Amino acid sequence: MKRILLLLIVSFLVHSCARVGSPIGGPKDTLAPKFLSSNIDTTRVNVRRDIKELRIDFDEYITLKDINKNLNISPPIENITRILPSNIANKYLIIQWSDTLQANTTYNFNFGNSIADNSESNILRYFNFAFSTGEKLDDLYISGEVKDAFAITKQNSSENKMVVGLYQLKDTINYKKKPYYITKVDDDGYYELNYLAPGKYKIIAYDDENGNSIYDPGKEKIGFRKDTVTIEKSISGLNLKLYPSKKAFKKPELKEVPGGILMTFEGNPTDAKVISRNEKLQDFKVTHIPKSDSVRIWFDAAKSNVGQTVTENLKFGYEADGKKDSTSVFYKYNAKNTMTVENNIGGSLLPPKTDFKLISNYVVDKINPEKWTLKTDSVSQNFTAKISASNPYEILVQSDFVAGKKYQLTIPKTTVSSFYEKNAESKRFDFEADKVENYGSLNFTLTNAPKTKFWIQLLDSSEKAVYQKYTSGTQANFDIVKPGDYIVRILVDNNENKHWDEADFVNDIFAEDSYVYYKMVVARPLWETKEDWDLNDKRVFEGVKAPKPNQKDETQTSPGLLNNNNNGTNLNNSTRLNNTRQLTR
Repeated sequence: MKRILLLLIVSFLVHSCARVGSPIGGPKDTLAPKFLSSNIDTTRVNVRRDIKELRIDFDEYITLKDINKNLNISPPIENITRILPSNIANKYLIIQWSDTLQANTTYNFNFGNSIADNSESNILRYFNFAFSTGEKLDDLYISGEVKDAFAITKQNSSENKMVVGLYQLKDTINYKKKPYYITKVDDDGYYELNYLAPGKYKIIAYDDENGNSIYDPGKEKIGFRKDTVTIEKSISGLNLKLYPSKKAFKKPELKEVPGGILMTFEGNPTDAKVISRNEKLQDFKVTHIPKSDSVRIWFDAAKSNVGQTVTENLKFGYEADGKKDSTSVFYKYNAKNTMTVENNIGGSLLPPKTDFKLISNYVVDKINPEKWTLKTDSVSQNFTAKISASNPYEILVQSDFVAGKKYQLTIPKTTVSSFYEKNAESKRFDFEADKVENYGSLNFTLTNAPKTKFWIQLLDSSEKAVYQKYTSGTQANFDIVKPGDYIVRILVDNNENKHWDEADFVNDIFAEDSYVYYKMVVARPLWETKEDWDLNDKRVFEGVKAPKPNQKDETQTSPGLLNNNNNGTNLNNSTRLNNTRQLTR
């Protein structure tokens, strides 16, 4: 009996000792892990330059979450060889490297939100560990706020990838390397660069989308100060705003498209010229809208006997904004490519006081409207047609359209011409002239209006530009607007090149000015809404809820693609632009 009792006691003790984790019952653990000690001496100064490891001990088991994205080391230690723990919880973390540390330098390890306890995932937020290879720890700091000036909707905090960095001011600064000092921006937009040495610096904030801690022009938004940041004492309230950035020039990509070749640039050249270096291809046309990224090379592949039976390597020389080079593409003619003409009003209802619009997949060179017919109630109507002055792919059909009437526009084949092609099929378009009482109007009186021309835009709740007008002065009116709630934005064309220019950090050029009205504007049927807008008003727009997760808008492109192609009408194929509140520097 005693042996049985002894076995039961031993079994109970073994079972109790084997259990790991929080005991059943009692209050839930809500405390983050606590730092206990490190392999670095507690003074954290005069650390050997040949040290290759940092070990930090905690009071409980920890895990590391997204350590590669969260960890920032200032100044950078490039060759990190190992980080523990990886998959198994432990009471310590270890970072190992192969670099030799700089002399008389303070190193700061900022772990962001990567350290959490193993039991309840309580995060040790923005934990820093600093030490110096010199006789003292540098203790200066810079703090402030960073905001995305082109974001109206409040984004999910998990999407925040903004960082702030300092480059040491030298004759030449290599921005293709990590900043000398770097830190993450927290979910509320606050940042703090700690343990800084006195000196002169260039400050930069950017949306580190790929997590490499290096600013990628044209791919990541950017905010910066033109003036030098001189650190002699700590600085608070140094705020920055992020704007879309100008793409660096890049050798173009080429591909076969209907009608010829599409040459796609990065950097949105103002001017582009192309020459053919192919003996057979001498008859061709080139079209390019200034400040767009696309150049089209048009030719008659059959007439030039190019790519008819085999794939051919076509070579071209180009000059774009003073940069000259050559490139090539493997081309095979696609016999299925044809010139098409489609309805471009976004449905079957034609808004009042507007033209019926047609869109082609080829540049329209000539039209023959004498062979077209426009009818209502089987009765032919007078009309005129012309190629749009702002969009060479678009045709405008004008007539005295009567509200409530249904119309049929017939376009016979071969009556719409491009350089080397004609529309291959006859098309009939059925539409109805909508009634004016189904629309409202929005009128804006601007105080402190821009001195130069600007785009005023109406955006829907998904931040898509639905209407826009390129104008100037203190009055901006939209006479025919579909009922709904709109965000109102102004993009200023400061240099009047008919293109909204992004921030160019490399050349120290700010983005052009932009403003957002502080409230949603409502358009109601048969209602004239009047708004007084002082562009110096500092109130912040807060009228749009964040979009649901995983929602995408496939129409989104860079704001830099904006061109003067609208006069206040509906933008069915418009460029989507993220939104900005009022610019302050």
